[in-house]
Amino acid sequence: MKKKLVSLVLSSGGARGLSHIGVIEALEEKGYEIVSISGSSIGTLVGGIYAMGKLPQFKEWLMTLKPKDVFQLMDLTWSSGGMMKGERVLNTLKKFIPDQPIETFPIPFAAVTTDILNEEEVVFRSGSFYEVVRASIAIPAIFTPVKLKDNLLIDGGVLNPLPISHLLRIPNDILVVVNLNGKVSASLLEQQKQHSGYFSLLQHAYFSMRHQLVKLTLELYKPDVVIDIPRNLSGVWEYHKASSIISEGKLLALHQLDLLEARNVSHP
Repeated sequence: MKKKLVSLVLSSGGARGLSHIGVIEALEEKGYEIVSISGSSIGTLVGGIYAMGKLPQFKEWLMTLKPKDVFQLMDLTWSSGGMMKGERVLNTLKKFIPDQPIETFPIPFAAVTTDILNEEEVVFRSGSFYEVVRASIAIPAIFTPVKLKDNLLIDGGVLNPLPISHLLRIPNDILVVVNLNGKVSASLLEQQKQHSGYFSLLQHAYFSMRHQLVKLTLELYKPDVVIDIPRNLSGVWEYHKASSIISEGKLLALHQLDLLEARNVSHP
């Protein structure tokens, strides 16, 4: 029996990106082998940790987080480039998941960042994992940008929230993408209109822009499986809800994989 090989794309989207873990668990449960990964923002973090073989340790740590723990990981700064330095959480992860060069990962991995000075994507397939993560998660105005040579790097999701274009494909693979920018319910949109402050409006505009970029990307590449994660699954910082977010990601993935297998049976 042929192995079912998957090339996996993990998108950007804050704490709801923990659903990527559930998707990976669903793929493994169904007997798929992930042979290549590309990620943007939170997709860089989760995808890279999986590619280096440390996802169980990461998940175990996530399950311990409470709201106060998440707050304590926020290293606020008075910098004009952003509200947080983003170093405290990565230093915490390094204590039980040591840094590794990306090029040594057992699974080929590509991480996407955005060079805001030159208005172009910068893709990493080598170098320090945590340095790349720090750049890829740098949400504009939230995390301070990362200076690297002649580049000023921010969140990869600004230009490429679903980095299919940088995925290393292999013959006969199945292209699976996890889209964290799925549609929200009409009722939630109405709530946002009624309770939108400055930051909420800015955040909603940012996610709306990314949603349009994702739609164009999906139309261009036509993946075999698209797992849409609703934008209202969690707030950007609700990492303490890891258990429910991961479970929802797994359920959504299992449903889509069942549909794929049903199509394959109907059209062998």
